[in-house]
Amino acid sequence: MAIVLGILCVVLLVLVVAFARSRASLQTQLADAQHHITQLESDLDAALRPPPPSSSTERAMRRVLRTASRVRVHGISGLIQSTVEDLQNWASDDTRADILNMAASDGTVTLFFSDIQDSTPLNDRLGDAAWVKVLAAHDRVLRTRIEQYRGQVVKTAGDGYMVTFRDAEAACRAALAIQRDLPRDATLRRYGGIHIRIGIHTGQVVALDGDYFGRNVAMAARVADLARGDEILATDAVREALDDDAALELEELEAVQLKGLTGEHVIWRILPPAA
Repeated sequence: MAIVLGILCVVLLVLVVAFARSRASLQTQLADAQHHITQLESDLDAALRPPPPSSSTERAMRRVLRTASRVRVHGISGLIQSTVEDLQNWASDDTRADILNMAASDGTVTLFFSDIQDSTPLNDRLGDAAWVKVLAAHDRVLRTRIEQYRGQVVKTAGDGYMVTFRDAEAACRAALAIQRDLPRDATLRRYGGIHIRIGIHTGQVVALDGDYFGRNVAMAARVADLARGDEILATDAVREALDDDAALELEELEAVQLKGLTGEHVIWRILPPAA
């Protein structure tokens, strides 16, 4: 009897081992099959997906075709909604800039340019080590106020800043706050202070690769060039964009010609509100 039980135990053990091996083999085969299925799905998706546009012309043609399709399916009202959505996608994909959030309801943005007056001789006088500290303090003051008034830094070059704001009053109030904060900064006071020039203009722009271009960008830069240290200058377009109850004062200056731009341009000095 003991011999029979021993034989049965051996047989049972062999069956268990065989079952375990078979199960492991089946699991391996199943994993391989799932991997092949995933690879086939990926290859099929890649084959059916249209290639990305290789040029701006091809991208424009695709938009035309999509527009025609929407008019056919949804009519003009559907097209308007889709066009707004497309503009947001275009800004994300092609410009990497949140232009919709920065644009006012009429499609304009307010551009802010600034730089430190006489920065090169100041750098020479202070030396590079001190100048780096001055720039860091300058950047800290500007970025704090730009963020507070919901501006977006487009780019910087040394001590120069290009910023966009959604509305003109926010840009002007940020500029006033910056001019007020700079003389109070302990680091800047330690090195004798700095004086920055700010120019502001409102208008429509062309956005490309995270940057802004066009006549209105040039005008904002020219107005900043016109300013003196501690001064904020703005164009007539900024004045027109401000509400009547804007918390600031405007002082009209003489009309000027701006380099590269035709005609005469009315310039306004931005001042804090009267006490």
